[in-house]
Order: sequence, then structure tokens, then C-alpha cells
Amino acid sequence: MERPGRLLLLSELRVRNTAYEVSLSGSFLTWKKRVSTHVFHLFKPSVCRSVAVSEIVSVRDGDEENSRKDCGDWRKSREGHGGDCRQAFTVSYVERGRNHRWRCAEITFVCPDTALCQCWVHRIREQLAALGCRPKQLLVYINPYGGQKRGKLIYEQKVAPLFALAGVTTQVIVTEYANHARDHLRRDAELKQFDGVVCVGGDGMFSEIIHGLIWRTQVDSGVNPKSPEEALQPCSLRIGIIPAGSTDCICFATVGTNDPVTSALHIIVGDTQPMDVCSVHRNDTFLRYSVSLLGYGFFGDVLSDSERKRWMGPARYDFSGLKMFLTHHSYEGTVSYLPAKGIMGTPRDKARCCSGCLVCEHNGQIFTQKCEKYMLDESFETGKTQRQDEWRSVRGKFLAINSASMSCACPRTPKGLSPAAHLADGTTDLIMVRKCSRFDFLRHLIRHTSEDDQFNLAFVDVHRVSRFRFIPHHCQSDSDLNLQEFHKRQIFGPLCRDHPACGCSPQYSSWNCDGEMLNHTAIDVRVHCQLIKLFARGIEETTVFEEVTNPCAI
Repeated sequence: MERPGRLLLLSELRVRNTAYEVSLSGSFLTWKKRVSTHVFHLFKPSVCRSVAVSEIVSVRDGDEENSRKDCGDWRKSREGHGGDCRQAFTVSYVERGRNHRWRCAEITFVCPDTALCQCWVHRIREQLAALGCRPKQLLVYINPYGGQKRGKLIYEQKVAPLFALAGVTTQVIVTEYANHARDHLRRDAELKQFDGVVCVGGDGMFSEIIHGLIWRTQVDSGVNPKSPEEALQPCSLRIGIIPAGSTDCICFATVGTNDPVTSALHIIVGDTQPMDVCSVHRNDTFLRYSVSLLGYGFFGDVLSDSERKRWMGPARYDFSGLKMFLTHHSYEGTVSYLPAKGIMGTPRDKARCCSGCLVCEHNGQIFTQKCEKYMLDESFETGKTQRQDEWRSVRGKFLAINSASMSCACPRTPKGLSPAAHLADGTTDLIMVRKCSRFDFLRHLIRHTSEDDQFNLAFVDVHRVSRFRFIPHHCQSDSDLNLQEFHKRQIFGPLCRDHPACGCSPQYSSWNCDGEMLNHTAIDVRVHCQLIKLFARGIEETTVFEEVTNPCAI
């Protein structure tokens, strides 16, 4: 590819019968309105624009434009230029809006002759072809049942036309049952022919994709995915999320909005955002992967109760949240954790994880080096023994034990569960809310939506950790909890183990793992640094939005 700053083309072209000076470099396509030399006039935003080459979706000449809806503009072009539509070309590009939304905008340039038009089309396509990060073939899974059952419609009306415009070919699979996508990725998918996997649905659909893709990657690499001590291999294929579910927290935390067009454009331009994944085990038994929230106590009880009220729709979360707040259950147990050392950042930072995050880059390198060191060590067990003195333990009664691997922000709580949590720094923020009064717990919950520090309370502890374990009171493991009792809790709510019919406080809660309940209470959680990659770039800061929308920002 040409040097980013080198000027490749410079011509006087016309846009809607107005002369513009149009230039193309290795980095930007820029058009400026021509003004008389005897008039001193500064360029205004309306007459000067600049678009990054990496954010050009496609370029089309007149022969390819005849069937499009803006054919009226082309008729005007032909009338003013000898009737030859090949003298014009259209550039589709990313245009930013407020609240991190993107849309696909278009501009048509008219050239003085056909040769110059073809030269511009060829040069722009040449630059786009040199962008190796862009996907050419995608495997798409659509959940037709999630959210309001609009996944298929959203894909066909808003996403598929953009993929076609950008020349991206797809293989579409509409899932027919729960875990259909997971099972297909594990066994049947021919992954070598694709540049990425796209899920159209909510967080549950995304969970299916990562469970299938991570498992398949480990098996193909000869790694045992069931072992809690294995260093898992990163997935090479990127994952795209087209939000179409009742909750789209992952999309909101990595893109900044739950807009399917924005997500489709991030996929088209080939953005990459690495992401940590937590593996959850019970002893040597693999349970699940988690990328956002692991919650015991309050959030576990809310999920358990809301699952029995699906007939209420999304309102069930508010109802169950209020109910669990009023019941005010606390649970006794021991939390052991391995603090993350030698890293940048703390859970109390004011800085947020944004696009191009330096904390993720710095900490990611540290954890990668540590992983390589342990992989090269012939005696891993010796290394594990030497690290036992680094573990810390906390025992007591807790209203909530939460692990946030990202901010867990959503439209209702823009700050999220842990505002300073990072997507790809190899850690998770362990938040322990000890038993306190209802009023104090309400103070903590309200601070999730205000500017106050939600961790600056005497009964709240927060630590940035790379691994943690939880063992409930009265058992060294959860062997005391049989499945029959667990299913009773699912049907009748959290019960006292010794007196199921009485009104006393239950001894055990359930774990909420990214919106799914775990069948076990005693768990071992390990963070795997940058195990997957998304078609995203993180949330862009406001200054970035201002720069890219500023005219001639080259």
C-alpha cells in the first residue's frame, strides 16, 4: 500500500453541479469546495470534508449504479455531461452521529471524462483491497426467537444490503434450537474458509458463539478445554455482533450503542477489539465461559426469580429486582482471589476503557509474557505451588459477590457495574458487598446511575484479580448441593436447605453467568487474557468524534 501521507490523486470534480477540489492519499479522501481566488474565504464545514480511506465502504462507477434508488441524481449527471453515466462514481463511507452511532453516507463525484473517472475508481479500490483487516467471507448465525423475534428481519433489511454493498459474501444459518450455533461451530463448521463469525441476536446468542468457537480452537490446537490449569489458545476468527436481543450488553460495552447498522459497519471496515474471557470450573469440571458478569447473591437471585416470570417480558427484571431487594438475603462463604500484580489501573480509576486503551495494551503484554513463561516452564505445578502465598481470602456474609470483566454498562446504567473495568487487560474486577442494611445497599445500587463512587462505602470491597474461587459456608465443595435441590430452587425460589418450607434465609444463592444460571455454587474462575477478538474498536472518546467530524481533519 502507498505511504499514508502520499498524495495519489488530485482533480477538480463536480458534486451536484458545484466544483470541488478532490484529493486522495493513502489515508484520506478529501473534497473542498472551489472558491474564487479574489475572495478571502475560510472553508466552512459544509464545503470541506475528509473521510479516512479505512472507513470507505465501497466505490461504484455509473455502470453499477443504474439499479439504485438515487438514479435520479445519475440522470442529472448524464444530462449535464453528454449522457455518459460512466463519467461519475459514488463513494459510500462511514459517517458518525451522536451517541457512537454510525451510518452509511454516499457522495457522487462527476468527472470531466471517462478515463479520469475510471482512474479514480481504480485507485480507491486499490487502496481498499490493500486493507488486509477487512473480512471477505463471513459465517452468520441468526437467532429468530431472541428479543422481539426480529433478528431475521433486522439482518435482511439493515445488514445484508450493507454486506452486499461492501462485497462481503456470507453463509447464513438460521438457528432452530438452543445451542444450535454452539454445536455447529464445535463439530460441523468449515472455519478455514471464513474471515469471521457473526451472530444476530442478544447476549445469549453471543454466548453460544464463544462457547463453540473457543472449544473448537482448543480442540484443533490440542489443548484440553476442560482443565482449569490449561493456558487456552486465542481464537483467530473475529466475532461480530448484530444486536437483536432483549439485552445487548456486550455490544453496548464494545461499540457504545445497540444499533445494528453501526455494528455492521464496524464489521465491514474490519475493526478489531481483543477481549478477555473467564473460564468457570467446579474442581476439574468445566461449567461455562463468561465475558461480562458473574454474580452471586443479589444478581443471582434476580436471575433465578425472573426466569420463572418470563411471561412478564422485560418487566420481569424490574419486578424481580425489587422483590430481591426487599427480601434482602445474605449468604455466607469464603472468597479467595489472586490479585493482579504489576499492572496499570485500579477499579477506582476515573478513566474508562476506550478505543486504543493503553491499559489494555500494557497489561495485555504483561499477561502474555507471563503465560509464555509458564508454558516454557517444565514444572508448571512447581510454579503453581510458589504462587499459593499470593492468594488472599475473605470470609463472611455477603449480599452480593460480583465479577465484572467489562464495565457491564447498558442504556439503563451507563456507568455500569464497574465503570473502570477493561475489556482486554487480563483481569476482572471482584466486587464484594458485605451484609448491611437495606438503606446502605440501596445507596450502593443508586450510585450505579449517579456520579458518586459506588465503591466508596465501608461495606464494599473491590479488587482487580486474575483468578478467584468461592466456597459457600458448610461445605468444602458444592457436593452437598444435589441437582434435585437446585431444581427446587429454580421452581420455588431460593430455599433454606434444612427447612424448605420455612421463611428463614436460604443458605445458598445461584451464580448468574452472563444471564445464565450455573448449577453449582462453589466455583473456580480464571481470566484468559485477550482470548477472543470482536469486530469492534472499543468506545470512541468524544474528542475522537469531534476530530473525525471536523472538516479537513487530515
